[in-house]
Amino acid sequence: MDLEKILSYLKNYKIAIPAAVVVGLLLGWFVIGWGIWPVQWTDAAPEHLHPEYRDDYLRMAIYSSTISGNYQIAVDAWAALGDTAEETLSLVEIEPEYLTMEQLNAFEMITTGAEMTGETVQETQVGQVTEVVQEPEERDGPNFLLLGGLCITLLVIAAGVLYFFVIRTKPSDDDQEVLSARDSYDDEVGFEEDEMRYVNPMKETYEAPFEEEQVTPVAQFMTTYMVGDDLYDDSFSIDAPTGEFLGECGVGISETVGIGEPKRVAALEVWLFDKNDIQTVTKVIMSEHAYDDDKIHMRLESKGEPILAEPGKQVLLETATLQLEARIIDMEYGEGAAPDRSFFKRITLELAVWPKR
Repeated sequence: MDLEKILSYLKNYKIAIPAAVVVGLLLGWFVIGWGIWPVQWTDAAPEHLHPEYRDDYLRMAIYSSTISGNYQIAVDAWAALGDTAEETLSLVEIEPEYLTMEQLNAFEMITTGAEMTGETVQETQVGQVTEVVQEPEERDGPNFLLLGGLCITLLVIAAGVLYFFVIRTKPSDDDQEVLSARDSYDDEVGFEEDEMRYVNPMKETYEAPFEEEQVTPVAQFMTTYMVGDDLYDDSFSIDAPTGEFLGECGVGISETVGIGEPKRVAALEVWLFDKNDIQTVTKVIMSEHAYDDDKIHMRLESKGEPILAEPGKQVLLETATLQLEARIIDMEYGEGAAPDRSFFKRITLELAVWPKR
């Protein structure tokens, strides 16, 4: 695949946007996320520790709470372990190390009772008795409203992406019906074989570039180059009535004469890209001086067929499934420090595209 065709694909937003999203995700994930700004964890809760460290944490909490008589330490430690609390306690019971069974039983009784009743354990020393004061425990549950809103938003975005990039661009299965409708339209409008012209009673008469094609182009564009537009490069997307992407066409600067600014454009290239063809077709519209100059003429032949620019001149480009007619609507040569009739002061082109039958 040549570079020009790749660039033509990238000009199509239906291809460029998904490609940019994929490239952006890859760059953000691998380059930024892992290389430039890797994630750094701070203030991790005990439940995120390695299992061996969780075991040590729970043993120390059991020992401290039973020795000091402050059972709030046990409840806080149990809550800090979150979903890993029961698993960690079972591992500690298997390997209690410096803990006694009495300490383990007391810890389990306190934490189990606090979990079931939602109480907050407070200790008050009355001889050897420890009182447990029950208070409602505030639990932070998930925000289902927020989660639901996020899910709905993601579904809407996914549906939009699916519609614009899959359903809308999917080729129609009724292509034959579309062609039949166009044929019936041709019959209603009328076709004069002798003059090779389509006559539309509702619209302006338009000369067809080839036989037996529909009167209305599938795409039609107007573009004008004026001296001083040194970056002139117009391109247009060609879409079927069903929304299917067919290809692209455009006009750009091909050759200049002399030096300095602004550029003195002596030739423009008209190109047609067909998504069903392996190459882009190009023809070069040249000023009279450039067309008569053998060196310039030979050099531009490598880009496409040279065409002498004349008002009303029609240039036909054909690919596998498309035909384009470029018609010179108006033109004017520039004057100055350059050979006569060597560069364009202004030139207006009309581009009309039909699908081949």
